[in-house]
Amino acid sequence: MGIKQKTKSLRAKGDQLSDTFFQLQVLNGKEMIDAEFPKFSEQVKELGYRPLQPVDPEIFQINIGKLCNQTCAHCHVDAGPDRKDEQMSRRDLERCLEIIGSVPSIHTVDITGGAPEMNEHFRWFVEECTKLGKKVMDRCNLTIIMANKKYHDLPEFFRKNQVHVVSSLPYFSKSRTDSQRGDGVFEDSIAALKKLNEAGYGMPDTGLLLDLVYNPSGAFLPAGQATLEAEFKRQLKRKYDISFNQLYAITNLPISRFLDYLLESDNYRDYMQTLIEAFNPGTVEGLMCRNTISVSWDGYIYDCDFNQMLDLKVAAPASQHINDFDLKALQERSIVLNQHCYGCTAGAGSSCGGEIS
Repeated sequence: MGIKQKTKSLRAKGDQLSDTFFQLQVLNGKEMIDAEFPKFSEQVKELGYRPLQPVDPEIFQINIGKLCNQTCAHCHVDAGPDRKDEQMSRRDLERCLEIIGSVPSIHTVDITGGAPEMNEHFRWFVEECTKLGKKVMDRCNLTIIMANKKYHDLPEFFRKNQVHVVSSLPYFSKSRTDSQRGDGVFEDSIAALKKLNEAGYGMPDTGLLLDLVYNPSGAFLPAGQATLEAEFKRQLKRKYDISFNQLYAITNLPISRFLDYLLESDNYRDYMQTLIEAFNPGTVEGLMCRNTISVSWDGYIYDCDFNQMLDLKVAAPASQHINDFDLKALQERSIVLNQHCYGCTAGAGSSCGGEIS
């Protein structure tokens, strides 16, 4: 059973799953469904991680707003056009710049949303990160480039600032893409990819990186990343003369709208069991929560983007907000784990950069 398009965010519908505490209750078998599974934290403890701890932060990931021009059915952020009030302020972005510039081990700024480009300070922030000598990644949904004239020049802006563009494309066919992301999304995505190619993105010897992100369209794990990448490259080149660099295969985590889909379609138990049975100890060392600092639109600090969406703040009480940023306290913290973490350790593993092992 495939994911169907949503028209509103869970918050706008007043759905109980818009409450992060309620989601955690569901994941731990205490609400909606009587299904308890082995604790992820115990699995990790058996591997000798007592507890799981971070290494020096290398990636500063920042969600600069939940406003988006799309309402995708699988979205763990629950982003959409109705999330206008959740946008990072210029003041908080300036504080982020201070942190980024003060921590030598941070080499990459990973900007996400929503559609991050819809934050009014997005371009300024990208330029300032570039001035600091940091690599900038933008999690672009592609359709934003075609959504309005004021975004049509984004490919050129990206090129000028050497932004690494990471773009969502569920599949190389219209039906599967539109069923997950909405009517017309595939055509706009193809048009945007062509614009990016014209600007040099994904083309040989330009150094302009264009990577695609694949999420499964249902309650199953992604196929091997290398196999998927080869097929995406072959099909997009043959059908549309589009080129890109890499494909990231990312497992859907049982959070927010995907959790809603699992419950509605009666796939929750089977999907969780699939994740647990596919637990791969070899992925734990490379989990993104270990070298990433994740910051929400309102400045709170998390171990990863997924913990952020469940409001599981870092286990460093004195450094849970950018205004109280304390690198030493963050380096000494233990990483917060819960049942959704099975998604990152299933099979070849999953992170914002695709497979782990």
